[in-house]
Amino acid sequence: MDERNPDTPDMSPARALLAAPPSLSYAAAVGRALFGFWATVRGLGAFALITFGVIAAKFGVARDVTFPAIRKEQARTGTQVLPMFLFISAALGFVVIGQTISRLTQLGATTYLGPVMVAVVVRELGPLLTAMLVLARSGARNVIELGTARALGEVEALEALRIDPFHYLVMPRVVGMAMAVPALAVYFILGTLASGYLFAFVNNIPLKPGEYVQQLTDALSGLDFVILALKSCLFGVIIAVISCYHGLAQPLRLEQVPGAAIHAIAQTVVACVLLDAAFTLIYLLA
Repeated sequence: MDERNPDTPDMSPARALLAAPPSLSYAAAVGRALFGFWATVRGLGAFALITFGVIAAKFGVARDVTFPAIRKEQARTGTQVLPMFLFISAALGFVVIGQTISRLTQLGATTYLGPVMVAVVVRELGPLLTAMLVLARSGARNVIELGTARALGEVEALEALRIDPFHYLVMPRVVGMAMAVPALAVYFILGTLASGYLFAFVNNIPLKPGEYVQQLTDALSGLDFVILALKSCLFGVIIAVISCYHGLAQPLRLEQVPGAAIHAIAQTVVACVLLDAAFTLIYLLA
């Protein structure tokens, strides 16, 4: 006796398998991720082009307003955080560089001290850690300030007064951070190298200051100074552009500001690491 529900259509297993819709959860997730990535890249690219265009066209316009804003951004990004950077550089020198000097001395490989310090501190750790510290403080601050201003309607008020938000809000941050990050990187590198030698001196490692400085200068080249300045400047530009983009283009309500800050920090870290990898290839090919 057939006890099937009469309302259920008679369908064989093969036909049922063919009629069942395929699972699109994984494909949909990948597609959404790709479309979201492309939308973010396109939005950031358009925002960066507008920013650079405004800087090129209006850099000298209303300089009584924008130049003090640039100096203020330099102070907030550079001067005000310099004690923190010097403390962190000293700690890094004691923990990492000092132990490296000690180990190389024990192995009798002090002739490699200069190239190792230049490769590790000057080329990689110094600029990248400086960018990460600036991102954690100034980048997050930009998103919070601009996102709050956008959510409260202050950006629309500027536009109603015929004030360009890119000229008044974005340009000072981009220019100021592009100038402050290279200076901070130099201080960070000097503090790390000095504290590293201080660790070696405290531990009675037979390494004279003149010999230490001579090895560093012999390992440095003109390309190191050029790439250090260019890389640090680009780090500042990337941090400013991405943080301003997420502050102005994303938050429509106050509760969206923390999420925008998280996205800005994550994307800036990825962008800075990719830029650092590109400069590493330049070192290898040079």
